[in-house]
Amino acid sequence: MASLGELRDERIKKSALLKEKGVSPYPATVRRDKTVGEVIANFSSLEAEGKELFLLGRVRTCRSQGGLSFFNFDDGTGVFQGLIKKDEIGEESFSLFSETVDGGDFLGVAGTLFLTKRGEKTIAVREWKMLAKALRPLPDKREGLHDTEERLRRRYLDTTTDEATKNLFVRKSRFWQATREFLLREGGLEVETPVLELIPGGADAEPFKTHHNALDVDLYLRISPELHLKRLIVGGYNKVFEIGRIFRNEGMDREHLQDYTQMEMYWAYIGYEEMMSLVERLVRHVVTKTLGSSTHQFNDTTIDWAAPWVRIDYYEVFALHTGLDLGNVTEAQLKAYAEKEGIDTGAHIGRGRLIDVIFKKKVRPHLIAPGFLLLPPVDIEPLAKRWAKDQNRVERFQIVACGSELGKGFSELNDPLDQRARFVEQARLREAGDKEAQMMDEDFVEALEYGMPPTAGFAYSERLFAFLMNLSVRETVFSPLMKPR
Repeated sequence: MASLGELRDERIKKSALLKEKGVSPYPATVRRDKTVGEVIANFSSLEAEGKELFLLGRVRTCRSQGGLSFFNFDDGTGVFQGLIKKDEIGEESFSLFSETVDGGDFLGVAGTLFLTKRGEKTIAVREWKMLAKALRPLPDKREGLHDTEERLRRRYLDTTTDEATKNLFVRKSRFWQATREFLLREGGLEVETPVLELIPGGADAEPFKTHHNALDVDLYLRISPELHLKRLIVGGYNKVFEIGRIFRNEGMDREHLQDYTQMEMYWAYIGYEEMMSLVERLVRHVVTKTLGSSTHQFNDTTIDWAAPWVRIDYYEVFALHTGLDLGNVTEAQLKAYAEKEGIDTGAHIGRGRLIDVIFKKKVRPHLIAPGFLLLPPVDIEPLAKRWAKDQNRVERFQIVACGSELGKGFSELNDPLDQRARFVEQARLREAGDKEAQMMDEDFVEALEYGMPPTAGFAYSERLFAFLMNLSVRETVFSPLMKPR
């Protein structure tokens, strides 16, 4: 079997032959009368008309029998068969086709439609044109790319040879279109906020750093648009949302990437209860639009988003699975419990971090049915409003299902003095070595001092889409960042 290098050299020679014959292997213009999908759908009427059509696509297979060449081509809307006869297009054109055309090449063909004796829809080619000569052979369409790393590194080959992968990204587009459609229908204003920031905020995450040459200042890539979006609420906009890229310099696993797409929304004059009702409708709409159904399979569990969502009290479920009462437990007791359970506490500084890591390891895996996880301790959420019934808890909810967190929202903290005090505590944790603790943002606190109305916010990322597909997040990204070979 010829090596890839030998096959490439052979195709380069074919490209040179085309040029010798005065044929450009990469012409600048192209004509198309119909898509293959349109031809297939309207074949009978188009065949009856007998008009010449110009179609195009990528050659998938090609086989010759004497003075005949059959080939299949695919334009992304369907696959169609072409037939070239030597005695109809001439020996020179037929020979050039036979000598230069390979699987993977893009062709344009002009001809009329007919049915073969076997009933195959076919175009009888009167003229053909090379549109783009492929210098490398495509992977076998039946075999595809089996190595996961190769699939992710060369996704363009994966989508070319695997229809399921190609359709995955069509569904992902529907996922974000449905999100945008719903929020616009609810009166939301789509906005854009800065990606480069002097102070990253809005989440507990380590940021990426960069440098702005013109201003000669060090900057961070945003870890969340939250604080900028809430500034817009201060500025008089009542319903704002953004769908954009987020950057977090944290670990990689099934649910985490360093750069990903996230939606964040902020609605003025509502609280977390009203936001939960809105989110339930949003997610059901997006799931149905993405999947065509309100149900899907995640591993061995059938998830039905149309069923009533359960409500889970954070304190109650924490006590159920750990035996710890968050109303009384101390930082020392949390640390002792974590160490007893084999949870590494070295990177988790402060009571809030310990609660969070224990919850993720010991509690969250038990949360299977879609639902809202409610009212956690104030220690783990520095931007949420305190619960009126217990000032040590915050009005936060998370969407949970099958042991995963799929979205988060809360009544936004609009008390500037409380917000400053929580930023101060975050700064203390940061100085103690917590790289994910939030920084003091004086400008944001100043904005709150001008007054922000009662507001609720919510966000989800493409992790939700990956969950719907029962895939890791990086499998649902066109070109995830990979370590160099």
